[in-house]
This record gives sequence, structure tokens and C-alpha cells, in this order.
Amino acid sequence: MRVLLDTSYLYDLMEAPGQFREPERRFLAGRDVRIHVSAVSIWEMRLKHHARHPSGARKSRFAPTDVVAALEDQNVTFLPMTILHAAQALEPPLDHKDPFDELLLVHARQEGLRLLTADRRLARHPLAIVADGLG
Repeated sequence: MRVLLDTSYLYDLMEAPGQFREPERRFLAGRDVRIHVSAVSIWEMRLKHHARHPSGARKSRFAPTDVVAALEDQNVTFLPMTILHAAQALEPPLDHKDPFDELLLVHARQEGLRLLTADRRLARHPLAIVADGLG
């Protein structure tokens, strides 16, 4: 199975490498699982890294260049975002308005992937999957 990691998994990877929950570990360790990371996720992480809370603290402590460097040592495929991805509408549409969620799902569909997510709002979309129960 070819999967696209939701951005939350990249945060988990940076926060505690190798510390995924048991269902995620089993699923991601599967022989037939091919992991992909979208430029959309790195873009989202960059925006959060440069954004600040009213206190002045960064909304994310992970620099996007550090995330890319950490992923280069992993068995992942990087996917660029193209103008065709940006122009494509998501069908069926999401019931919430997060543009990064929408772009990740469009990217997954256009690349023949499933979006691996822990977000229950996204899990209802036909292009999304959750690791629980997948083996």
C-alpha cells in the first residue's frame, strides 16, 4: 500500500522518533507499505514554525529544513506539489475548511495514495485511512 503521511505524523516523528503508537508502528513496518511525504506538509510546518503565539513563542519548534533532513535518512519518497495539484478540486469535499487537509487529500488522490491520518475528521474521507485495525 502506498501512503501519504499526514502532517501530524511528521510532528510525531520529530518529537519522538520511533515512538509511534503500536498500530502505527505495525502498519508502517509492513513490507508492502511505501511511505510518501508531500511538499504540502513541509509548507504547513514552515508556516507554523515562522508563526508566533502572542507570547512570542513559535507555534512549532521544528524548522522545516530540519524535518527534511530527518526524513532524508528514512525510506520515504518526497512528492512535490504542482500547479495541477493546486488547481484540482477535492471530491468529495471536506466538511471542514483546513486548506492543508484538502491539499493533502488532493495530492493523495492524484498520486494514487491513501492519506494516513490520526485525525478523526479526515478519517471519514474515502481517501484517508487510520492505522488502527490495518495491521
